[in-house]
Amino acid sequence: MLLDTPLWRQTPPAAFPVCLGFMSLALGWTNASHVMPAISEDIGHLLLAASTGYFIWFLVFYLRKVLSRPKVMLEDMQTAPARAGIAAMAMTMMLLAAALLPFGISVPLVWWTGVVLQVIASVVVLHATWDEPPEKRHFSTFQYLTFVGPVVGPIAGVPLGYVWESKLLIDAALVAYVIVTAGIVLTIRRDPIPAALRPSVMIFLAPLCLFALGYGVLGFEMAFTVFYWAGSVVALGLLLLVPWMTRGGYTPVWGAFTFPIAAFLNVQVMAVAKGHGILAVFGVYAGLVIGTPVILYMVYRTVMEWVTGDLAKKSHAATA
Repeated sequence: MLLDTPLWRQTPPAAFPVCLGFMSLALGWTNASHVMPAISEDIGHLLLAASTGYFIWFLVFYLRKVLSRPKVMLEDMQTAPARAGIAAMAMTMMLLAAALLPFGISVPLVWWTGVVLQVIASVVVLHATWDEPPEKRHFSTFQYLTFVGPVVGPIAGVPLGYVWESKLLIDAALVAYVIVTAGIVLTIRRDPIPAALRPSVMIFLAPLCLFALGYGVLGFEMAFTVFYWAGSVVALGLLLLVPWMTRGGYTPVWGAFTFPIAAFLNVQVMAVAKGHGILAVFGVYAGLVIGTPVILYMVYRTVMEWVTGDLAKKSHAATA
């Protein structure tokens, strides 16, 4: 079926959380092969190459969309999932710098581009929120990506030598995490989560795992341990809630399943490297067994729905 509007004109931000999950999965496979000999490094490298191409594909199309009509980004910001998608684009850019390191490619400019994009995304979302009527302003887990997104900075920042910058990013993210979490708790007590948005509850797992990863690479062992165990407990609880989260049927919000599972996988790999024993080893295999098919399915479905235009319609993406 031919579309009336060229694909690039309706590229939805909803694709970027899946990009983030795909690249995180690739890093998880690669890093797991370094601490667990039974896991092939080749799989990780293939996934790194595939996820990099996947992200650049959607990034180029979205940039073309924005450059053709810059105001379209503000129009995309009308929904919380779209705002999270813009932030996920910046987070994926920071991860791209980490994805290049296993191939001996050090590109600090890629990391800095991600940091700058994250700041821009935060400013744009604040502007969009400010323009909303007061009754429409509320906290949601999608805001973790926007305001806590800098937490991914240390993953590539520390290996690239930006230690104090990484510390600044993760500390700023921690302040935002406390504020957003408090706001979410108050919001949920007042307004139940609609069935279509229930998969977004999975995002609760992501910041806990990412804080563990960030503080882990920075060498703060106590902070790593606290966030590692907190993330592991939350992961178990969310696993029991999966039937409730999926009861509303498929929507693009299912992309929220991808990056939290991948973050869980990566933190379990780091826990194995730090000597946390058999539970961490079990966590790695659980992350691989659950995360790989779930994330690859979302990668496939996102492409198919983008090609048909369904992804743009379902996620209410603006058209350039």
